[in-house]
Amino acid sequence: MDTNGQIHRISGSTVETTGLPGARMYDVAKVGHLGIMGEVIRIEKEIVTVQVYEDTSGLSVGEPVLCTFEPLAVELGPGLIGAVFDGIQRPLATLREVEGDFILRGTDVHSLNRETLWEFEPTVKEGENVAEGDTIGTVQEGGKILHRIMVPPETKGHVQEIRAGSFKIEDTVAILQDDTGCSIELTLLQKWPVRIARPCRRKIPPDRPFLTGQRILDTLFPVALGGAAIVPGGFGTGKTVVEQTLAKYAHADVIIYIGCGERGNEMTEVLQEFPELEDPQTGGSLMERTVLVVNTSNMPVAAREASIYTGITIAEYFRDMGYHVALMADSTSRWAEALREISSRLEEMPGEEGYPTYMGTRLAGFFERAGHVKTIGKDDRTGSVTVVGAISPPGGDFSEPVTQGSMRIAGALWALDTSLAHRRHFPAISWTRSYSLYSEMLAPWFMREVSEDWPEQRKNLNRMLEREKEILEMVQLVGEDAIPETERILLLGARLIRENFLRQNAYHPVDASCSLAKQYWLIRAFLESHRITLEALEEIPLENILTLSTLSDLARLNEQPDESFPDSSNEVLEKLRGEIEEIAHQIAMQKEAMEKEEKSGSAPD
Repeated sequence: MDTNGQIHRISGSTVETTGLPGARMYDVAKVGHLGIMGEVIRIEKEIVTVQVYEDTSGLSVGEPVLCTFEPLAVELGPGLIGAVFDGIQRPLATLREVEGDFILRGTDVHSLNRETLWEFEPTVKEGENVAEGDTIGTVQEGGKILHRIMVPPETKGHVQEIRAGSFKIEDTVAILQDDTGCSIELTLLQKWPVRIARPCRRKIPPDRPFLTGQRILDTLFPVALGGAAIVPGGFGTGKTVVEQTLAKYAHADVIIYIGCGERGNEMTEVLQEFPELEDPQTGGSLMERTVLVVNTSNMPVAAREASIYTGITIAEYFRDMGYHVALMADSTSRWAEALREISSRLEEMPGEEGYPTYMGTRLAGFFERAGHVKTIGKDDRTGSVTVVGAISPPGGDFSEPVTQGSMRIAGALWALDTSLAHRRHFPAISWTRSYSLYSEMLAPWFMREVSEDWPEQRKNLNRMLEREKEILEMVQLVGEDAIPETERILLLGARLIRENFLRQNAYHPVDASCSLAKQYWLIRAFLESHRITLEALEEIPLENILTLSTLSDLARLNEQPDESFPDSSNEVLEKLRGEIEEIAHQIAMQKEAMEKEEKSGSAPD
């Protein structure tokens, strides 16, 4: 049912309307003669406030407003993979065909193509009973994505009719009969309100890591599968590059990338590069398992606020199929700024730095939709949504409200450091400020799948980096020459770890991504080399240790392919021992020769 009202007042992107009895919070409305889409955000007596998703220029008081009495919902079905949507799930490719390079106001197109034919293969037979979440058939989509057509939530019955063949997404592929005898037609398409989390059977405790291929993350600051991590950093620290790297190399079946309020040129790079990137898992295009939600900084704030929910709802849909989904939100700061602007238009009581007082609740509601779950349905599927949210604190100030609010919710902090970024250290993640609350929970998995002493090696690596920080503070006071030789050896070992383990070359064909087995043997190699050089102090001078030629081989160890380990690391360590023994032998020979010369010189004539 539709109800017509009219515009009463216009304030920026918010429009106050009258004549909409029965309108509910977050119902979608069409505003003005152009039918600009908006969302009900406040109801006060007969005044209904609508936040529109597009520019309000040219609207006037008295123009009609139509309320659909339906919440903002996304279309879910075949055709999602490889698509590029705006914040309210309008396909940009279709909009360009219809309107050209610029989106005109009031444009309303279907999110998914209605004309494409999809090959539907039933997995149930007529007469079978099915319930919510059960798979009734499959459609092959993309390079590796088998799209499961599932019974919508809160729907059940027995199959009266089901057909195989080529269908459009709105064609009926199955008919169910419920307990009351009513017929329910099922198509390849279903809709779901973006602000309501899709149901699951139960959440699984975080006991498996979300592997990223980035050594500093997987080793020092791991995030659980279905967990949440935040990546705060100032301008130019590489937030977008980190998220794009994770999208390419993280161990996920489906990637949802949300460009929320980012600069247009950055999103242009994403749109140009993603189709060209080779998927390391399949060898095909990365877009064959990716969905892009694009909302640049010059687009309306209401659509920016909705884009986060659009992306997470699509992610939950693929999770319900049994896939592991990685959602990259870049950035939640722009989303929070949209909340602040909408709140100020409503003249609500501001909180810290003008953000609405309910911002923390909204942040929690978004991050809590992540999780590793047992899905609904009888197939006993498990799926996950892992959320990685970039944050752009003004001036790199981590004490600002969005960063602090996110830190209270997310389980891992990957803090980007401006000084590291300026030194071309990628990823520019600070090992002194970052943390992970998942480390202890994931330790049994690492011990079982990688090595029994993984936690011990990780702790040794952490101790070495912490000790280096303390020594460097001392060096600033007294100079490097004034500290003990053992501490200078530690600085040497820590520098090798920082530059050749924590840093990765995103453009190197081997070093761009690193397996857990290789990470383990690299840790062993660097820690063992520190022990070897420390013991060598008893036999050779420090100057000789600092100029060992094998140290350059150790520094290039990260460029060796995964399958060459542990042989590569063992070979370098043996070479290091051999070089130290050779130098020690030469020093001993020189010392022996000098002693003989002294004895011969002191003998009587």
